[in-house]
Amino acid sequence: MAEQKPDGLIARDSRGDDNLSSSALQMSTINEKALVRKIDRRLLPILSIIYVAAFLDRVNISNALTMSLPKDLKLVGNQRNIALCIFFVPYILFEIPSNIFMKRFKPHVWLSGCILGFGIVMLAQGFGMRIFLVELSDYFLIQILVKSYSGLLATRFFLGFCETGIFPGSFYLISIWYKREESLQRFTVYWCSVIVAGAFGGLLASAIQKMDGLRGLHNWQWIFILEGVLTILIGFSAFFLVTDFPEDAKWLTEEERKFVIDRVGGIEKDQTITGTDVLNFFKSLKNILGGVSVPVYSFAYFTPTIIRTYGYSVVQTQLRTVPPFAAGLGLCLIAAYVSDRLQLRWPFVTFGLILAIIGLAILMTIHHSFSAEYAGICLVAMGLFTAGITILCWFVMNLQGHVERAIGTAWMVGSGGCGGIIATFSFLATDAPFYHTGYSICIGAICIAAACSILYGVLAVYHNRTLRESDGEKKARLYSL
Repeated sequence: MAEQKPDGLIARDSRGDDNLSSSALQMSTINEKALVRKIDRRLLPILSIIYVAAFLDRVNISNALTMSLPKDLKLVGNQRNIALCIFFVPYILFEIPSNIFMKRFKPHVWLSGCILGFGIVMLAQGFGMRIFLVELSDYFLIQILVKSYSGLLATRFFLGFCETGIFPGSFYLISIWYKREESLQRFTVYWCSVIVAGAFGGLLASAIQKMDGLRGLHNWQWIFILEGVLTILIGFSAFFLVTDFPEDAKWLTEEERKFVIDRVGGIEKDQTITGTDVLNFFKSLKNILGGVSVPVYSFAYFTPTIIRTYGYSVVQTQLRTVPPFAAGLGLCLIAAYVSDRLQLRWPFVTFGLILAIIGLAILMTIHHSFSAEYAGICLVAMGLFTAGITILCWFVMNLQGHVERAIGTAWMVGSGGCGGIIATFSFLATDAPFYHTGYSICIGAICIAAACSILYGVLAVYHNRTLRESDGEKKARLYSL
């Protein structure tokens, strides 16, 4: 039975920050700053490495599509778009169940299992592209036989199924360890692993491009094989390095575990998640509005394809995908630091979305000027990555307890996956090189995200006002803005 916490442990000030004036925390001899640094070192590096691997495995097909994969597999029409799209079907459907299972089986077990799963699928994708699952003594063996479009679809489907727990599970875990006023910088460090993966993926692909024909394999096969091997190694390491929730963290002392739980508002994981909890979550309009991260996927998948239309070679294309992601990385880190200091989210969401719209407007209206169009690509990356992580952190850290955060992180990432489905049919080869349809859809998605963010902010203000008028802020969490 969990200890009864004094009311002060969950009281919030007018901004919704944690009030750490409780006697339990004041009397503690623990150095809070040193403890937070200890948590940072144990939690963030391995989660970031995991997501670099997951993101590379997910989007490396976009690099492969600039090589000989379409020709080798005889892809025609919109088959390449279908191959991209099918990943998101299981990825979306199993987000919420995955977080429920992670809570039940512990993060280090669940996340490492997911990583091993999609690492094996990547090897199948590289060596053969057609897989059959054969039951043998309650295990499944992946038999790699021949190359085909149907095999590509199969491996993409299983890749989505195995990756479904990584992104929402990591955000869920991070949200349990930190206070709201320090959360965005931690979310951004993790989020930046996506940006690093986007940049590193281009560099890696440009190097692997030169391996074409080695051991009788195409260069795009080497992308899948090498990244698959790396992913499997990370999966084995993750079992020992990923930390669990604070109550189960054996690398903390008993006093430190209690301190961590108290400083984040007494969040403990003893409550199970039921189907009724999921239904109740979606009865709140504020929770529904949280799923507004749609636009980011479009750009991540199609940056190499867009740059390739400028007439560069495969290697030059991969290298030129790096600066937009690097620019996004820099702005994300700066915005996260300032936002946490000010304890405001909406100005940075607004700034990021406006920046992305400006970049898309440049891409739609200016042609035959690489410098201007490349600047537009950089602006889109900077704006979408900054707005995306700020929206996600704003929404997740306003949720209360394990149940809401487990469901909420999965819902938000899953809804973003819907954007991935839309994106795969937005940037069609028939629209190259101008991609007016794709850019227009991106602008529309950003406008929807902006409208949802504004409405969410209005509802948050109303929520806080209602709590203050009813003197309920001592028992409930005020929403941040």
